[in-house]
Amino acid sequence: MTDEFQQGLARWNNQRLAPQFPTGDWQKLLERDLQMLRLEGGFLEELRSEVAERAAEAPTDVDGFIAWFEALQENGPGQNDPLFPWLAEEATREELSWFLEQETAGEAGFDDLVAYTQVKLPAAPKLELARNYWDEMGRGNPKGMHGPMLHGLIESLGLEPRIETTVWQSLALANAMTAMATTRRYAWHSVGALGAIELTAPGRSAATAAALKRLGFSGRDARYFNLHAVLDVKHSEDWNREALRPLVEEDPRRATAIAEGALIRLRCGERCFERYRAELWS
Repeated sequence: MTDEFQQGLARWNNQRLAPQFPTGDWQKLLERDLQMLRLEGGFLEELRSEVAERAAEAPTDVDGFIAWFEALQENGPGQNDPLFPWLAEEATREELSWFLEQETAGEAGFDDLVAYTQVKLPAAPKLELARNYWDEMGRGNPKGMHGPMLHGLIESLGLEPRIETTVWQSLALANAMTAMATTRRYAWHSVGALGAIELTAPGRSAATAAALKRLGFSGRDARYFNLHAVLDVKHSEDWNREALRPLVEEDPRRATAIAEGALIRLRCGERCFERYRAELWS
């Protein structure tokens, strides 16, 4: 996993997922996509191999699995990382800006990931992902859409996130999330990965919101992180009850795939935190 490889995957994802018009060279583009899909598949399988042993320990009975999954909030990779208390209490404006630039450049778009993942899911989980998506969309109010909230903060800071200046760990996180959501053989993995975000995001969001407040930013600027510090707690409870539980009840084999997806997401996050600390604390 190198800068060049992750940058290439990120550029390809940006291009292939953007709305487009038909072109005369579509067959050439298909050949490119096939090559990139093979590379993406190898990347995901490498990540799976890193977490497979731990994921295999996840129970496949419903109650046992939900307990195992919820425990990831404390014992999952990257949890309780010292980066976030430091951001909340000590980071300068420049250091926080660098952190946010890295996080935003590697942002895959939770709303789009949910939309891709819900395709052909069973009814109960599909409805839960739909409710989650509706929240991401501000329940129909453009001012309440989560994505634009984050981009508004980036504009306030005068940041310009770019693939070329983003550490590979952040790009790898976004590339992994995109791969799981857009590739149907990893659909259960994506459900687990998205559930892991809901489970673990509140603490990190609260720390980032505290940093923004300490540095004099308005509540409007910090709205995205203040919102996720609170809302994702309920989202996680609903996700585990309405999506994970019925999926594992219907087919216990899904527990292992969901566990792998969650651990992949958390391991990629852990790599980001380690790299951020190395850069910020050097």
